[in-house]
Amino acid sequence: MPFTLRHERLDLRHTATTVEIFHRGQRVASHLKSALRGRHTTVPEHMPRAHQAHLEWSPARLARWAQSIGPHTGVLVEAILADRPHPEQGYRSCLGILRLAKRYGDARLEVAAQRARAAGAKSYRHVESILKHGLDRLPARDERSHGDAIVVHENLRGPDYYN
Repeated sequence: MPFTLRHERLDLRHTATTVEIFHRGQRVASHLKSALRGRHTTVPEHMPRAHQAHLEWSPARLARWAQSIGPHTGVLVEAILADRPHPEQGYRSCLGILRLAKRYGDARLEVAAQRARAAGAKSYRHVESILKHGLDRLPARDERSHGDAIVVHENLRGPDYYN
């Protein structure tokens, strides 16, 4: 259906092969059903202009761009695309992440992507937050000395206490 009718009340009529959509008694769209169960079909003219612009992109193109920044960025973008029911739903997030390289540089984005992956995060907002707050510049948790984590206190028992 045309995106301009997204909040309107619509009537739907379907057969084994066709779907028809009506608005106030007028047919506004007619499509063949997808042969694949649970899959959607989209007519580009029914999409908003911003979404139509993404049609020229492909998951492979986004993955190549991300790999050119670094392997962690590449893996993050691939994970985002794989995590969505339809890869196109991850395009905006991926494009946003890739554009962060213009503002912060490839090296910082690569470290932020690595941190996001370690945290299990797959979103533009998470990567942007890491860069915005400079967390990419802090040493990773496993790089910190283990001596910093040990607290000395008179009430703490060491390993010898249990032997």
